[in-house]
Amino acid sequence: MVHVKKLSELSGHNGAVYALEQSETQNCFYSASGDKIVAKWNMDSLSPEKFSAQLPAIIYALCYIPDKNVLLAGTSEGKIHVIDLSEKKEVKVLLNHNQAVFDIKSGSHILSAGGDGVLSIISPEDFSAIKLLKLCNDKLRAMDIYKNVAAVACGDGVIRIIDLKELKLKNKFQAHTGSVYSVKFTPDGKYLLSGGKDAHLNAWLMDDVLGLMENTKSPAPQPFRSIPAHNYAIYSIVFSPNGKYLATASRDKTIKIWDTSIFEILTRINKENSEGHINSVNKLFWGKHLVSASDDRKVMVWDIS
Repeated sequence: MVHVKKLSELSGHNGAVYALEQSETQNCFYSASGDKIVAKWNMDSLSPEKFSAQLPAIIYALCYIPDKNVLLAGTSEGKIHVIDLSEKKEVKVLLNHNQAVFDIKSGSHILSAGGDGVLSIISPEDFSAIKLLKLCNDKLRAMDIYKNVAAVACGDGVIRIIDLKELKLKNKFQAHTGSVYSVKFTPDGKYLLSGGKDAHLNAWLMDDVLGLMENTKSPAPQPFRSIPAHNYAIYSIVFSPNGKYLATASRDKTIKIWDTSIFEILTRINKENSEGHINSVNKLFWGKHLVSASDDRKVMVWDIS
């Protein structure tokens, strides 16, 4: 049995909220919106911090880089703004895309996914572009990294696997009917999860996905589980810090909490039963608490126990 308690409804953005990201301290997080503002929130006091950044375009993606103490913000203009959090100022603008930047992830390299179908591989040292990979003619919606492998969710329904040692495409397979909107590796590395426009949550065995990297003649993987999880597209997938729970967010205005071990739904969070969001839920972040962001301009904080 899982219990859900709504801790707070944080308002302040004047546009749909598209991005959530950890901050330099565990008790805070960042949000970004169609209002072109990056805001910072405190999870203990459930109130805004004395920080905000105004950018010239809608912000779709955020990524915190601890080693540099910088925040990267990807916009609808295809630019990535590098914000030095110590100096509290913008120090660089990356021009690697000619359409919107929908996701940014950091590992051995920094990766950005664009609406132009380009995956940008960026140096974590000086933020220079190391390589630009044109993966498809559709939008790249989301990414996740596990060790030396990245999974990229693509608008043509395909998941593309990138080898981060060789910095090249190693595999691709049809994953959903319509766009893939979200991908997430399980913390133990056993599965790759994906959410699509078809409202399905698919679980792929990592051995199958990575096996194709060594043998291109292997058959395309089939999902280990394919669950009709929502009524509309699944936009975000996150795990609880202890790995016990999985949360999915959807255009159908709901958040669902799942048992990670058996991929079984435990509860749903919506307007009717939890005073949840009234519009599409665009992004989730799970730190000290579960945080959700929506088209309704609200950021909500949930205690899951």
